[in-house]
Amino acid sequence: MLALAWPIVLAQTATAFTGVVDTAVMGSVGTKTDLAAVAVAAVTFSFVYWGFGFLRMATTGQTAQASGAGDDREVRAVLIRAMALGAVLGIGLLVAYPAIRWVALQLFQAEADVEALAAGYMDHRIWGAPAALTSYAVTGWLLGTGRTRALLAFQIVLNGVNAALDSLFVGAFLWGPAGIGAGTALAEWTALGFGLLLVRRDLRAPAPLLDPDRLRALFAANRDIMIRTLALLFSFAWFVNAGALVGSAELAGNQVLLQFVAVAAFVLDAFAFVAEKEAGEAVGAGDRPRLLRAMRLTTEFALVSGALFVLAFAATGPWILHTFVADEAARATALAYLPFCAAVPLLGVPAWQLDGLFLGATRGRAMRNAAVAATVLYVAADLLLRPTYGNTGVWLALLLSYGFRAGALALGVPALLRSVDSAILTPRSPP
Repeated sequence: MLALAWPIVLAQTATAFTGVVDTAVMGSVGTKTDLAAVAVAAVTFSFVYWGFGFLRMATTGQTAQASGAGDDREVRAVLIRAMALGAVLGIGLLVAYPAIRWVALQLFQAEADVEALAAGYMDHRIWGAPAALTSYAVTGWLLGTGRTRALLAFQIVLNGVNAALDSLFVGAFLWGPAGIGAGTALAEWTALGFGLLLVRRDLRAPAPLLDPDRLRALFAANRDIMIRTLALLFSFAWFVNAGALVGSAELAGNQVLLQFVAVAAFVLDAFAFVAEKEAGEAVGAGDRPRLLRAMRLTTEFALVSGALFVLAFAATGPWILHTFVADEAARATALAYLPFCAAVPLLGVPAWQLDGLFLGATRGRAMRNAAVAATVLYVAADLLLRPTYGNTGVWLALLLSYGFRAGALALGVPALLRSVDSAILTPRSPP
């Protein structure tokens, strides 16, 4: 488990610190308006891109299950199908971008100067869409095959180039939020080129690409995971907008604290990713003991790591905020709500680990239903708490949302285990 996990931990750390670098650069040379614009634009692209996050998630589960079943040709076919789908969807985003931008700016009730700067970010970032979505397929396949060191190399290239270009465009050229968008788009194309080098041999190998049953399974899994992901992203978009409704200082301060949450979530997701890979192979092989042991081990590592994050945020958070956030109002808000932010790494572990279990098992329908239910409960909690408690209510509702997610997913675990038991009793066809 540790051999699989440590490259993912480093890869996820690199990914998380991209947002930290963006916020630190913007916070050191910009104002709360610049930070608020990055918050609005970044959450827009998170919503749009991770709405297609099924390309990574479904690819990992299907690859791991094919590997567990010993079907090497299908392992390769999953990669090629997913990459082709990612490229087509990325081009579609370019075509649909004017509508996406209009809707995003209408939904976020931010001030006019914030909207103008956010539009500049989005106008540049969108050009990386085909590369970003195709890369999801590559990273999902590397994870599903257990090539975690290659995944680490991919993320280092992506996030290293992104951090360097953002620092250049914003810190040196003073292009503001538009510079962050341009740097990220260029980094996405660079990383895709590197990813194609990593998988070039498997792209040349023969594979059954047009098997009707496999294609139906691909689109069914992608549909359900897409709905699940959109529901969760809606929750975070709601969180950002809830801060905007309270005030610009709250919006900017919450955006800074979301970088802390992103670091913890990305790093702790490494254990959920290992759970995906191991659960997928266990389901593919019909091995319930292996499935249970993988979930126990990865969850133990995640809980210990989550507790360490809580201590780290409490100890270093004030220094980080004083060092990297120049705007006094944004810094004051972030300091006031740091304790709420510090609780997320531990409270989020059950939800993240259960996500890994269901993604590896490709139980998209159960994940979809759980995410929709959790999102409805979260929105209700925010509407109940925010009018009375302001930004405190915004954060309390977010903390409750992790409990809603974990509880909704836990209800589906018995049925998942029964399906694995049934697979053990059902003779397998040869690959």
